[in-house]
Amino acid sequence: MPQTSLLDNMIGVGDMVLLEPLTEDSFIENLRNRFDHNEIYTYIGSVVISMNPYRSLPIFTPEKVEEYRNRNFYELSPHIYALADEAYRSLRDQDKDQCILITGESGAGKTEASKLVMSYVAAVCGKGQEVNKVKEQLLQSNPVLEAFGNAKTVRNDNSSRFGKYMDIEFDFKGDPVGGVISNYLLEKSRVVKQPRGERNFHIFYQLLSGASDDTLRKLKLDRDFSKYNYLSLDSANVNGLDDAANFRTVRNAMQIVGFMEDEVQSVLELVAAVLKLGNIEFKPESRSNGYDESRVKDKNDLKEMCELLGIEQSVLERAFSYRTVEAKLEKVSTTLNVSQAYYARDALAKNLYSRLFSWLVTRINESIKAQSKTRHKVMGVLDIYGFEIFEDNSFEQFIINYCNEKLQQIFIELTLREEQEEYIREDIEWTNIEYFNNAVICDLIENNQNGILAMLDEECLRPGTVTDITFLDKLNTVCAEHQHFESRLSKNSKFLTDHSLPHSCFRIQHYAGKVLYRVEGFMDKNNDLLYRDLSQAMYKANHKLIKQLFPEGNPAKVNLKRPPTAGFQFKHSVGTLMRNLQTKNPNYIRCVKPNDKKAPRIFTDSLVRHQVAYLGLMENVRVRRAGYAYRQAYEPCLERYKMLCKQTWPHWKGPTREGVEVLMADLQVSTEEFAYGNSKIFIRNPRTLFSLEEKRRGCLENLAALIQKIYRGWKCRTHFLLLKRSQVVVAAWYRRYAQQKKYTQIKSATIMVQSYSRGWKVGRPCSRCPPPPPSCFQMQKYFLGLKRDLPSMSPIGGSWPTRPYRFLDTAHTELRSIFHHWRCKKYRSRFTDERKAVFEEKLQASEIFKDKKALYPSSVGQPFRGDYLEISKNPKYQKLSSAMDEKVLLADMVNKINRANGKGTARIFLLTKNNFVLADQKTGQVKASVPLPDLASISVSTQNDGFFALKLKEVGGTPCTTREILIGCGCRSTCWSLSCGENN
Repeated sequence: MPQTSLLDNMIGVGDMVLLEPLTEDSFIENLRNRFDHNEIYTYIGSVVISMNPYRSLPIFTPEKVEEYRNRNFYELSPHIYALADEAYRSLRDQDKDQCILITGESGAGKTEASKLVMSYVAAVCGKGQEVNKVKEQLLQSNPVLEAFGNAKTVRNDNSSRFGKYMDIEFDFKGDPVGGVISNYLLEKSRVVKQPRGERNFHIFYQLLSGASDDTLRKLKLDRDFSKYNYLSLDSANVNGLDDAANFRTVRNAMQIVGFMEDEVQSVLELVAAVLKLGNIEFKPESRSNGYDESRVKDKNDLKEMCELLGIEQSVLERAFSYRTVEAKLEKVSTTLNVSQAYYARDALAKNLYSRLFSWLVTRINESIKAQSKTRHKVMGVLDIYGFEIFEDNSFEQFIINYCNEKLQQIFIELTLREEQEEYIREDIEWTNIEYFNNAVICDLIENNQNGILAMLDEECLRPGTVTDITFLDKLNTVCAEHQHFESRLSKNSKFLTDHSLPHSCFRIQHYAGKVLYRVEGFMDKNNDLLYRDLSQAMYKANHKLIKQLFPEGNPAKVNLKRPPTAGFQFKHSVGTLMRNLQTKNPNYIRCVKPNDKKAPRIFTDSLVRHQVAYLGLMENVRVRRAGYAYRQAYEPCLERYKMLCKQTWPHWKGPTREGVEVLMADLQVSTEEFAYGNSKIFIRNPRTLFSLEEKRRGCLENLAALIQKIYRGWKCRTHFLLLKRSQVVVAAWYRRYAQQKKYTQIKSATIMVQSYSRGWKVGRPCSRCPPPPPSCFQMQKYFLGLKRDLPSMSPIGGSWPTRPYRFLDTAHTELRSIFHHWRCKKYRSRFTDERKAVFEEKLQASEIFKDKKALYPSSVGQPFRGDYLEISKNPKYQKLSSAMDEKVLLADMVNKINRANGKGTARIFLLTKNNFVLADQKTGQVKASVPLPDLASISVSTQNDGFFALKLKEVGGTPCTTREILIGCGCRSTCWSLSCGENN
């Protein structure tokens, strides 16, 4: 039987707000208890905590989707489907734009959570050919982006190495009409180098494993991973990942999303080109001026890459050896040494892949965008990289953790700070809860004057010699006193020695813990420079897609302005994202990783405790417990529940707050369960809200049933009237046809009779008789014989004189029919109402006794009189007549048979509508009076006798059926039918 409440059969506590006692230990223990029983979801009010099970569980079936569809959030056990359903119904029914923020560490299950949300929404929204096409395209965009943007890391086999935010657009009915995907900071450094134990992006391994031999031959690739420098070998194969099957999935998904076959081929050619690019190696070549110049060592991979992209080999080779610097009207060409050539090669590979990924996102957006320009309802789903702390943290981890700081700030803003400030605004009594606000950390990173990103940009743009160390020196100067910043120099200045802080590193105290960043590579990764010679070489390619990816290589559109840094672009994108999220109603999924081994059924207390602390889950529980679980403005509250009170339904004339007060008073809700604010009503316990929702649902069902009843009645009545009119028309036409046919037959027979009659009278043959004409004597003989031999007037008589002439068949038959109808009419005319009643009684007796009782045939001719003793007229029975206060239906003399000796005793038998009575024959004294409901049955033998037995039910515990009454009809030789009150 399905659950009907969050509290039914609950493992541990499903909502942490209800946890007693509330401590960090009890919080962790409750998560462990539920995790051990495969309950991976737990609530904190409306926030969902999701534990990664690292295995498949049978809780995401179509049956589960239907179970959570259109159900209250707390009605069933905690599930991500409940949050998805709540968000979708709020968007569909209340026209509130939604966003679902999925946060947590890398490996906590954020990507899977986002896919579950999207699959649930796709399952519960509308159906139809166009709608299904849009849903399928939205869902199939995930495999494509995962293949090109996800990779295996030490913490996650399918880690998102980019940030993705998808706005799904819905029409007024709640059906999806399109979507828009935004991507943030692809970790493109992974293309050229991966940490130990990690892989490059999935698509490289999928292509080499799953592509056909013919495809690989066209792309000039080999299946052996070891032949490509950009692919790490120590973790090329991952348990549980079938790269070949995933490649087929990606190809199919690209087709569904709308990629043309030539576009897919172009994308694969660029992926192959990146692999070929990694195999290009350089050697030094000395020049006369003393500088080293780089040369391509083996030109085979360069040649194959140029053939794939349609680039002249000499043009690309020169771009790897020379760099042209343009300043106003001057152009200066310098040679590149080997290290600079490798930098240019890797920069080209990173830019080529990064721009390909951005083009994929743009191309997917073209396919899935909404066609109409009208305003749509929007649900945003954010799946972005989680907080990362590795052994070696560089610029990528710094940017990723900055984004997570901003998301944590959003969470604090909208769940903790806003929670408390709202109570103050609404004049609701409130106990303040202290919490950590990470705005100070965000300011340390993003402040426009002295933030770390601002100083990094300043160093990148500053003329002169700038290095990663000069950037660190600047940080030490500006941020040395900041409470969340640490470096070796700042520690030494405070006479503190920290050997865990190398000289080339700095440490930031994030909300999720301390992270040590190595500054090496910060400048280059932030500059993200691609030499103009390489851009121009790419633009000269004959490959259609390459020209789109490198528009700055067009000589006609040379732009000497320095492109914005990676940090600046990401900061701007994050700011846009935060503003977008703040315009929507947020729904939170806080993903928690139970262990670092990516193994099922392992729960590491210390790791979970750390995540609970930095995610602020305890503070969230305390805020919820101290306040009210639900709040709503008076107007929508009254509009939603006004049908529950006769005074507010259907319209409330006064102020909305007074209407809500009347409503709550009428529903008899306890005053402790709610409070009235300035503009909202606050409900303390979710169960109070569920009670209101349940009553509303019942009321809506009643209203719907009333509407359905009225509509169905109108529909059936309309249909009936239509059928009635049609039946009248059909019946009228049929009766007309039948009467015309009958009239024609009668007329024909009558004319025939008339013609012979007239001929007989004049004494000559009839001119209309068929040949040979009979003599008038024969016709006279026929009619006189018919008059003489007419059958009896009994309606059951079947005899009729034979006709002498065959040509009189029609007239003979019609005369017989007319005669039969006439004698039936004459017979019926002699019936009185009393005779009709007698025949009805005879008919009922026939149904009971005919062919069952041997005495029946001899009793058919006897009429039923009822009161055979005439007790009302006989002075002997005057006393008995006065004792009967009901009309007597039957009165006769019978013999009651004694069961002991078989002797009979004369008794007067009386039957009324409610009782049967046995009275003494001589004195008229009543001997027995039994109500008819106490009569179980009446038995009559099949023989030629007058006995019948009355069987009585148990009365007062005495088995009356043992006192079966045998009665004989005495001197009468007839059988009495007590069931119909007739003497047969």
